Amino acid sequence: MSFFPGKDPAPGDARASDAVAQLIVPRSVDLGGFQVHRALPSGQPRMVGPFIFFDHFGPAVLRTGDGIDVRPHPHIGLATVTYLFDGEIVHRDSLGNAMPIRPGAVNWMTAGRGIAHSERTAAERRSGGEKLHGLQLWVALPAADEEMAPAFAHTAAADIPEHDADGMRLRVVAGRLHGLHSPVATAWDTLFADVRLEAGTILPLDAEHEERALYVIAGEIEIGGEQYGPERLLVLRPGDSITVRAVSDAHIAVVGGAAMDGPRHIWWNFVSSRKDRIDAAKADWKAGRFGLVPGDTVEFIPLPE
Repeated sequence: MSFFPGKDPAPGDARASDAVAQLIVPRSVDLGGFQVHRALPSGQPRMVGPFIFFDHFGPAVLRTGDGIDVRPHPHIGLATVTYLFDGEIVHRDSLGNAMPIRPGAVNWMTAGRGIAHSERTAAERRSGGEKLHGLQLWVALPAADEEMAPAFAHTAAADIPEHDADGMRLRVVAGRLHGLHSPVATAWDTLFADVRLEAGTILPLDAEHEERALYVIAGEIEIGGEQYGPERLLVLRPGDSITVRAVSDAHIAVVGGAAMDGPRHIWWNFVSSRKDRIDAAKADWKAGRFGLVPGDTVEFIPLPE
């Protein structure tokens, strides 16, 4: 899924502290009922660990009759990760899965050699006042697994490990951090954490993960004497242990992992280490060779021209 109807953003402001290798200012669009901020892919870097796509949408309160309606569309060569802070989105895919995504839970859809899915707001949640806020991330697959069978895994919010004490609420959505290990299975060394800090609280980050970035969802943080506000992606220098201090009450996402095993090409909803594979996926979607999405077969998103 992508709500964002535009091209990839240009690199952001290059100003950075010693600990921050790059500051990316996301490109933002207003879709009428809510805003979407896209931090990845950027000009440089294209990825942070396996993360090749990073969208932050909301927070918003939807009007009566409004909702999310991302029609059936295809993916290859990646896993999509939808993580909500508020609201609900119903996921359906060509494997026959139908699952509401709710705050704190994880829907991890592995496209592999090809899958189609849709994401919508249920009819009963369109009466007005519905909140919507979350992240949509794409994780590239290892080259050896790009053609694996598609799969879907849902992990309930109650099963995500959490530390909530001393002014910090840390949830490890994928990978490991500060002694917490997520049960979410990944194909590559991956880190994704949801962190809320009270003003003055410190979050130490060691250099265990090869590549790391912080996205400021809300509030203000300080790293190395520099302060950063909302809607900024801070790509950290490899090998440095750093300290994040909350200047105000803050909400951040930590993403990263091992550097990928080679570059990736991304076009529309397709990711691959091979350009010819993306060309084949284009032809397959145009010719209707992806599976239908049960319960959502009336419409679809056509291949962009």
